[in-house]
Amino acid sequence: MRRRAAGRAVAVLPLLVLLAQVSAFGTLGPQAAPPPTPVPPNGSPSPFISSLSTPADPLPVPEVDASQAILLDPVTEQVLFQESPERPQPVASLTKVMTALIVLERERGRLDRTVRVHPDAVFGRDDYGGGSTLGLRAGERLSVRGLLVGLLLGSANDAAEALAIHEAGTVSAFVRKMNTRAKALGMSQTRFASPHGLDDRGRSSAADLMLLLREASKDPTFRELVARRFAVVRSSSGSARRIQNRNVMLWLFPGASGVKTGFTTASGFCLMATARRGDRQLAVVVLGGRDEVFSDAAALLNHGFAAYELRTVVEEGEALGSVRIRGGEVPVVAGRSLAALMRVHEGGEVERRLRASPGAAYPPPQGSVVGTLRLTLARATLGRVPVLMADTEPPEEPSGSWWSRAAGAVSGAVTSIVAGLLG
Repeated sequence: MRRRAAGRAVAVLPLLVLLAQVSAFGTLGPQAAPPPTPVPPNGSPSPFISSLSTPADPLPVPEVDASQAILLDPVTEQVLFQESPERPQPVASLTKVMTALIVLERERGRLDRTVRVHPDAVFGRDDYGGGSTLGLRAGERLSVRGLLVGLLLGSANDAAEALAIHEAGTVSAFVRKMNTRAKALGMSQTRFASPHGLDDRGRSSAADLMLLLREASKDPTFRELVARRFAVVRSSSGSARRIQNRNVMLWLFPGASGVKTGFTTASGFCLMATARRGDRQLAVVVLGGRDEVFSDAAALLNHGFAAYELRTVVEEGEALGSVRIRGGEVPVVAGRSLAALMRVHEGGEVERRLRASPGAAYPPPQGSVVGTLRLTLARATLGRVPVLMADTEPPEEPSGSWWSRAAGAVSGAVTSIVAGLLG
């Protein structure tokens, strides 16, 4: 049996993110304060805030109390706000998003498969100071889907370990898979040490967690699960567990589409959250809060929706002048349109910079990529589009070496003179 650090004061508030595909307002019903969350199996209710504290005017950049934050528009891939987003730190139960991602990738189409709870996944009163659990018992049988519900809605630590052992044989083997997947995603500031994050030995950053969030949100099951306010988890024991999502944003923030929170003494309050309003969606990660971080996240999301508007900065097929490639200069057009988020009422001219592709040579085929157009505003990159050879025939380049062309010209001139003398 594994040994866990006993007596550590840990409270875990989970919140998970849904990036797309959930319509915002109608799906979740009227906004109201969430009821107290019962901590299964027989714990006391977990209190929640009943209102969000956000600036009355969302246009100015809000002040954030948390130590790290990043706000992203996932469609344009523009970062709208960031505060120390690269610094690694403990991230508590946000770790469980990686656990869910690996399980969903391995169990695609098999979420109703039965898992038999291993004795090592059973949490006692002294394990990490208690924390949030489903109250799993050794030998109890639940579905993969049911354990994911406990993991994502209730932030159940025993569900995290039950899934880890089921997928990899041991917790340590599963953690190796977590770190391999993090490396593949480009999470350079991340190192996981458990499937739940309660140990405080794991590290990540706001920027890395945004990469994880975007990847996990591609999975439709992930999106569907984290959008639920309530769910029922059934097992072979016959006792059903009613799980309430510990995501106050689903109750308090208009357009919230899913969240995942975490807390340990070392990590502070942490949050990953997304929201959708109209055709726009935003994602935010906030780490290291001293108090609740829901209001920080809500203020950033409000700012992103109110202070930015989508504008088209270049049209597909738009003439861009010419670009010099190896051997000559050719007319070019934009290969696709680009829309970018820009501050409301913001002035300034979008700067365009053309750059030829290193391999492009004269004469290029019509419609071929010969370069890249980079668009910037106030030194911030709005995006890049491919540059294509315009539908105009370039002038034919004379063939052959210079001396053969010169000899041909001299020969032609001599022939003309002789023909004139004889004529």
